[in-house]
Amino acid sequence: MKFSIERAALLDAVSQAQSVVERRNTIPILANVLMEADGADVSLKATDLDIEVIDKTGAQVERAGGTTVSAVLFHEIVRKLPDGALVQIDEDQAQGRLNVTAGRSHFSLATLAREDFPVMASSDYAANFSCPAPVLRRLLDKTRFAISTEETRYYLNGVYLHVAEGDGGQVLRAVATDGHRLARVDAELPDGAADMPGVIVPRKTVDQVRKLLSDDDAQIAVSVSETKIRFATPQITLTSKVIDGTFPDYARVIPAGNTRKLEVDAADFAKAVDRVATVSSERSRAVKLALDEDRLTLSVNAPDSGNAEEELAVAYGDEKLEIGFNAKYLQEIAAQVDRENAVFMFNNAGDPTLMREGDDQSAIYVVMPMRV
Repeated sequence: MKFSIERAALLDAVSQAQSVVERRNTIPILANVLMEADGADVSLKATDLDIEVIDKTGAQVERAGGTTVSAVLFHEIVRKLPDGALVQIDEDQAQGRLNVTAGRSHFSLATLAREDFPVMASSDYAANFSCPAPVLRRLLDKTRFAISTEETRYYLNGVYLHVAEGDGGQVLRAVATDGHRLARVDAELPDGAADMPGVIVPRKTVDQVRKLLSDDDAQIAVSVSETKIRFATPQITLTSKVIDGTFPDYARVIPAGNTRKLEVDAADFAKAVDRVATVSSERSRAVKLALDEDRLTLSVNAPDSGNAEEELAVAYGDEKLEIGFNAKYLQEIAAQVDRENAVFMFNNAGDPTLMREGDDQSAIYVVMPMRV
């Protein structure tokens, strides 16, 4: 194998690939990236046996072939090469080395045979559809903060992507919850997605897919089976196993009878929560919301360090209410609001609270209260 490639193109490809590689693993080949040159393209493939990413980029290929090299080491070398450099890659099969040359820099790296590189089993996908990058980005960005990190409840360690009944018919829905807060976001159902099985997309996959979604004009080809999900652009294909478990009946925890309505500027609210929570060093610090007519008082009482209070002008016309929440949860939910106003719907101090963005019903959030 021998080819030349622009440093920037190579860095993009190897960055995407190496981010999948687990730093600590007991199988040497899994620390490597598989590099294959053929025709006018070079592809880089990496896997941790749960996720496989393939990044294809154009290059001047003199001799087709392939080998594997340490993903982290190769990424570091390419990253440190000067901008605009032309990188020449030449495999020395006899010595089992990969030569990397750019200007006056030369590296000779150890390789492992490409035949040993694991191949993810192919899958028969039940549904294939195309989704605009901004739509997929919204579904994942607005839900991933609520993914559980508790490994014993593994079925909550991802985003549940499925077809559901919305107000105006079927929708593509993403849901995540950790038992303390829940996020549910709907998007228009793409053509071809109606037969899609509901799947739980793991947290690491969500983070990796997010890197494909920065281009607003991109169309993402999505394929879903009972065991795998694949996201593809013309350059990058990411295939992942899905979590083997049953997502709980989330509809049961979404309150339907909350009548006390608070409307508040989302940015002002998030900043006020952040300010009053400063006096408490506890991770699960509680912030108390005291609601009166068109007035919200936020307060934190930390016996060891002090207390804080801040008042906000809001739209509220119901009975007085005092309710406590984890400050971090409130901030994360308020941060999801794209519109100016956040609308909170309360029942009483012991029941879950519903939050939505203005009059938009396509994204709703639920947060459990705390005793204060």
